Amino acid sequence: MAKEFMDLAFEQAEIAFEKGEIPVGAVLVSPDGKVVVAAHNETEQDDDATAHAEILCLRRGGQILGSPRLADHDMYVTLEPCAMCAAAISFARIRRLYFAAYDEKMGGVDHGARFFAQPTCHHAPEIYGGIQEQRGKGLMQRFFEGRR
Repeated sequence: MAKEFMDLAFEQAEIAFEKGEIPVGAVLVSPDGKVVVAAHNETEQDDDATAHAEILCLRRGGQILGSPRLADHDMYVTLEPCAMCAAAISFARIRRLYFAAYDEKMGGVDHGARFFAQPTCHHAPEIYGGIQEQRGKGLMQRFFEGRR
């Protein structure tokens, strides 16, 4: 099952890539294993610095489910979430976070702010990083090589 959800996140990341967005995709999965929503970065499209794939999943998922708290839901992301997204994941009470590539520059989970390790963090999900890591790294490298 996890591969299916990460594959869907990568499909979203490829859509972002084609649109000229940083290629990150995310999928929100319900406790019974159904996809609630999938999203990709839309920061350029929306002129919105907060329109990261994770944030869009949480916003849209909350609207669909009628609650800002998504306890027992899981999230799959193609790149380690930044500190902003990690905070939003915490506030939404996500149960498990799965991500592909680590982000040494902007990551906020295993790098940088390490949001979930902070004493002020009220909720930390179970974290599983490095799933299909090379695929995630390769997508980011391909995107940024095309920009240089």
